[in-house]
Amino acid sequence: MSQTAAPDVSVVVPVHDEAGAVGPLVEEIAAAFTGRNYEMIFVDDRSRDSTLIELKALKALHPQLRVLTHPSNAGQSRAVRSGVLAARGAIVVTMDGDGQNPPADAPRLVQALMDAPPEVALVGGVRASRQDTEAKRQASVWANRIRRRLLGDDAADTGCGLKAFRRDAFLRLPYFDHMHRYLPALMIREGWRNLYLDVGHRHRETGRSKYTNLDRLIASLSDLLGVMWLKTRARNPGAVQEV
Repeated sequence: MSQTAAPDVSVVVPVHDEAGAVGPLVEEIAAAFTGRNYEMIFVDDRSRDSTLIELKALKALHPQLRVLTHPSNAGQSRAVRSGVLAARGAIVVTMDGDGQNPPADAPRLVQALMDAPPEVALVGGVRASRQDTEAKRQASVWANRIRRRLLGDDAADTGCGLKAFRRDAFLRLPYFDHMHRYLPALMIREGWRNLYLDVGHRHRETGRSKYTNLDRLIASLSDLLGVMWLKTRARNPGAVQEV
C-alpha cells in the first residue's frame, strides 16, 4: 500500500496491557487483509506493561501499522474514537486487543458492508461459540435482553468487539464513555440500518479481562438511561437534499 494513498479499510484496535497479544494479532490482521488496501491502527490506552514497546518494534515489519498513544488511560470507547478520528479509510473495522476476535473474520464483515445498501452503516459480529466463563456468558445474555427491551435495537451481541462500519456514520454519533457497546442503537437513532454475521471467538491466551460482571453492571445502568434519553431527543428529518 502506498503511504500517500488513502486506504479503503482502517482496522482499529484499542489495547491496554496486552503485552504478548499484540504481536500475533498484528500478524493475523496482516494475513487476513493481504492483497487489500488497508491500514491498521493500534491505540495504546496508557499500558503499564511492554505493549507500546512491542507495537513500536512491529512497525518496522508492517508498514501498514500505525500506533497511537494516550498520555493517560481513557477507556476503550475513547481509544476506539481516537483510532476512528485518525483513520483514513471510509470503512473502519474494530476488534478487541486481547486476540479473542479472529481477524480472519474481519474481511467478511467488510465485504458485507460494501455489498449492502447505502442505508446500512454497520455490520456487527455475533460470537457464535463464545469462549468465556459460564458466568460471563450468562451475564451477557441477560444484559443483551434487557438492552434490546429498553432500547428496541436489533443486536444480539453488542459486546462483540468485531464490527465494520462507515467512518462518516460513526462520527455523527454522540460520544460518551462506553458508547462502543451501544453502536447498533446509536446507528438506528441516526437513521441507519445494521446487519449481523456470526463470527468466531477464542480463549484469551495472554493477560486478563479488564472488566468484571459487577463493573459492567454498574456502568450499564447509567449508560442505558443515557441512551434511552438520547433516543427521546432524536428528531430525524430523513434524507437531506440540496436544492
